[in-house]
Amino acid sequence: MINNMSGGFRRGPSGSSFTEKNVRIIILAVILAAAFVVYVYRLFAMQVIQGEQYRKQSRTISSQVNIIPAQRGEIFDRNANMPMVINTDSFAVAVTPGEIPAKQYDTVATRLALYLGISKFDIDKKIPVKLRRSYTLITIKSNVPFSVISDIAENKTDLPGVSWASKPIRNYVETGSLSHIIGYVGDITQEEMNVMYNRGYTQNSIIGKTGIEKQYDSLLQGIPGSESRTVDVRGRIISDAPVVTPPQMGKNLVLTIDSTIQTLAEKTLGNRVGAVVVLKPATGEILAMVSYPFFDPNLFNTDNASSEYLSLANSPDKPLLNRAVNAAYPPGSTFKIIMSAAMLQEKAFPANKKIECTGKLVYGGRIFHDHIPEPGHGWLDLKNGLAQSCDIYFWTIGRDYLGIDKIASYADEFGLGQSTQIDLPSQSTGFIPTAKWKERRYHEKWLGGDTMSASIGQGYILATPLQIADMMAMVCNSGTIYKPHLLKEVRDPVTNAVIQEIKPEVLFKSSIDSDVWKTVQEDLRYTITDGTPAYPMHNKIVQSAGKTGTSEVAQYKDSWHSWMVAYAPYDAPVEDQVVVATLVEAVNPWEWWAPYATNIIIQGIFANQTYEEATTALGFHYLLKNGNRQE
Repeated sequence: MINNMSGGFRRGPSGSSFTEKNVRIIILAVILAAAFVVYVYRLFAMQVIQGEQYRKQSRTISSQVNIIPAQRGEIFDRNANMPMVINTDSFAVAVTPGEIPAKQYDTVATRLALYLGISKFDIDKKIPVKLRRSYTLITIKSNVPFSVISDIAENKTDLPGVSWASKPIRNYVETGSLSHIIGYVGDITQEEMNVMYNRGYTQNSIIGKTGIEKQYDSLLQGIPGSESRTVDVRGRIISDAPVVTPPQMGKNLVLTIDSTIQTLAEKTLGNRVGAVVVLKPATGEILAMVSYPFFDPNLFNTDNASSEYLSLANSPDKPLLNRAVNAAYPPGSTFKIIMSAAMLQEKAFPANKKIECTGKLVYGGRIFHDHIPEPGHGWLDLKNGLAQSCDIYFWTIGRDYLGIDKIASYADEFGLGQSTQIDLPSQSTGFIPTAKWKERRYHEKWLGGDTMSASIGQGYILATPLQIADMMAMVCNSGTIYKPHLLKEVRDPVTNAVIQEIKPEVLFKSSIDSDVWKTVQEDLRYTITDGTPAYPMHNKIVQSAGKTGTSEVAQYKDSWHSWMVAYAPYDAPVEDQVVVATLVEAVNPWEWWAPYATNIIIQGIFANQTYEEATTALGFHYLLKNGNRQE
């Protein structure tokens, strides 16, 4: 029974074969289904998920695009006649290693090195062994003159894989003191690229590094063109018919700088470490800006640009520093202009009431000495206190009648301690201290002696030459400072049509009364005629108003910063006036040159004279032969 039942469940030979076939079919079907699913997924991934990536790869493989650099816009002075910066034809020599037969590499590299005036080792560094079968274009040397390109072209058959392309370089026609204004260009760095990659820049871009070149790089840059050819997967050219998109030149810039005044100011400052600013108070236009020492921006067009930069950057003379806007100094007695306005506006002390100057003042157990020793200036009112630059007068006013908070408030109203917003990449804001600041910074109480120092532009107070020029511009404008600027116009490089014109823009507006400004203007004129700068500022051609300044520097015992800020013509509408601010650093052998320099510049501007003519006309030529003074 049992056997019969088990026999009922046995599969015969044909049944067993049928089952195995079914299993194999099922397994095969599963494999095919899985493969199909994988194929569909991969197809979906390639077309949808990774589609853009593959399309980019396809385009890279199918075409080779060479960028045609655009010429940068040119830069002109305010008269827009001759450019101060132009583009000069130059070439870059490159090698496509894969086009050089393997056995000829050393020969070709040696020949090319001779033409370029470099070593074969220099070429080998740029084309290591791993790249010698590559069809990627590798730049070997830039700034190659046309004469060298001609020699290479004549021997092209002996130089397979060698090519060249136009790469215009920046030629700074006007160098000298304009270097700090215009700046220079250079290859974009990786750090710069990380910031600017989304603005149309590439790894091969030439960009502005300092000055106007950097500030307005987007305008000067232009739009690069391109040349594309069909290539195979290894980069070998298949089609000889390139598709060319021509580049568009950058915009031309017209600056506010007057080249004649710039040259005048540069020669007047001479080789004295310092700065000069000449501006139009009615518009904020900078007519001249000089900082000495300066540098030659053409140095950065050479293959040694990096070493040239390091040499300048490490120089103790700091030639890369634009002292007119990036260096801050104690303003010294020029600060008494602000003190006078504050005293009058606050009615803190009667302008006609006198304070006795004995040459010294005893306070807090210390003796403070005026620049005039005993018996001092005698009894002085505001007008004469300003004219004689009496420290004791302003020490008393600041300490006993104004206080540091009001002094700081009025300094702020004149724009000190704040950005001038000039169109340059960087600038110093200077500094105006307060009692709260000292407590936070040094954990010390503000003292009356601190107020006395601040009252004469010493102590913690710092200002740039441009800020001092702006301070005087507020006096000229009776309470307004216009934003200083270097750009006057933007022009089309083809038609020369004006695309953009820079209009005056109010930067600071004072609440000081109009009668206060009138008094300050009159007192500054009196300072020129009857005060400390009467001799160096005497002028038969034009009347001026202004204030000297002499500021102490801790590391110099027998030298001081020499300041002069003035405007002229005193009796002319503000639209016709100019402000001149001059600083001569204490690092120079001591000379009270700032007022002389300021007067020479004013004379040159309004008498239409050169530096030499103005110096002679003012009777200052003898000063230049003095061994203590510098030409």
